[in-house]
Amino acid sequence: MLNFDKRKKDILSKKDKSFIGEWDEKIKPLCDKINKKKNYYTTSSCAGRIVLVKDQEKKQPGVFEAVFHDIINFKSFWKKLSEIASPCSEIVKKVVNNKGPSKFGVTVNKLGKIPRRGQNVKFKQEPCILHVACKDFKDAEGLLKKAQLAGWKRSGIIASGKRFIVEIGGTDKLEFPLMQNGKLVVNDSFLKLVVKKSNENLKKSWLKIDKLKKLI
Repeated sequence: MLNFDKRKKDILSKKDKSFIGEWDEKIKPLCDKINKKKNYYTTSSCAGRIVLVKDQEKKQPGVFEAVFHDIINFKSFWKKLSEIASPCSEIVKKVVNNKGPSKFGVTVNKLGKIPRRGQNVKFKQEPCILHVACKDFKDAEGLLKKAQLAGWKRSGIIASGKRFIVEIGGTDKLEFPLMQNGKLVVNDSFLKLVVKKSNENLKKSWLKIDKLKKLI
């Protein structure tokens, strides 16, 4: 019991090591409520996000090209793509040659081309994930049942010695190759659909977060 209380105090006092370096505002109220409970504390959390990430085997510093923790619109998303896409990508051609960069708020260089980066990039829309340390198995089992009632299908208990962690996660996600050698491999119609679906998935995660908060 003393070890659990000490670990809780140590974990909650540590500096946030996440990419954004602070609490994800969409999940903070739920985490605050959990951490006020004597037999629980959160070890990591994310309310869901959309990321553009370099497609490489090893996770290294600078792997993220962009991270969005809120819903996105096509204009701002396309603007971010334009910063990392090759000028020979079809969407870039369309904007620069036909519609003009000002339509999407794209910044171009003196040659009228968007800077090239010959790299592979993946699109990921990731669901909410939350890890909660529990004092004993009974506490873990109780939290797991509430998570399942709130609609979190991909949830379970991780046991290691006398430590019990409840992992709470969603299943609504998207992932696909976005660029190959700096060239976009999808068209703007597909991207508009992806933006719409990703926003819908994030909203589903946030509703489940609120529902779990009410059940705890």
